[in-house]
Amino acid sequence: MTMNERATTCFGESLDSAAALFHSLSDGTRLAIVRRLAAGESRVADLVGELGLAQSTVSAHVACLRDCGLVQGRPQGRQVFYSLARLELLDLLASAETLLAATGNAVALCPNYGTDTDTGVTA
Repeated sequence: MTMNERATTCFGESLDSAAALFHSLSDGTRLAIVRRLAAGESRVADLVGELGLAQSTVSAHVACLRDCGLVQGRPQGRQVFYSLARLELLDLLASAETLLAATGNAVALCPNYGTDTDTGVTA
C-alpha cells in the first residue's frame, strides 16, 4: 500500500475533518486539559487549580474541545463535570507519543512549528 493510499484509507477523500481535529488539539492548554481528563472527569474549577490558568481561559478551551465533540459535560447540581467524549482520543495521543519518540527532536526543531528555543529557533 502506498503512502497516498494509506492517507486516503485513514482520512477518506477529504482532509478537512482531519485538519480540524488536529487544529483542535494544536494548543498546549487544550492538550493539558485532555491529558488531565484522560485520568478522569473534572470540573473547570479543578482544571483551573491544576493548570494554574485563569478560569476564563480554561472555560474557553473546554468549550472548544466540547464543540469539537472531544469533551462532554455531565451536569450535577450547579456543577458540570467534564470527561473525554471518545476514548479513541487516547489512542490518537498514544500514537502521537510513539511518533514523537521515533522522530526524536525533529518536530521540536521544526523552523515553522518547533518549540526548541535553546537552538535559537523560534516558532
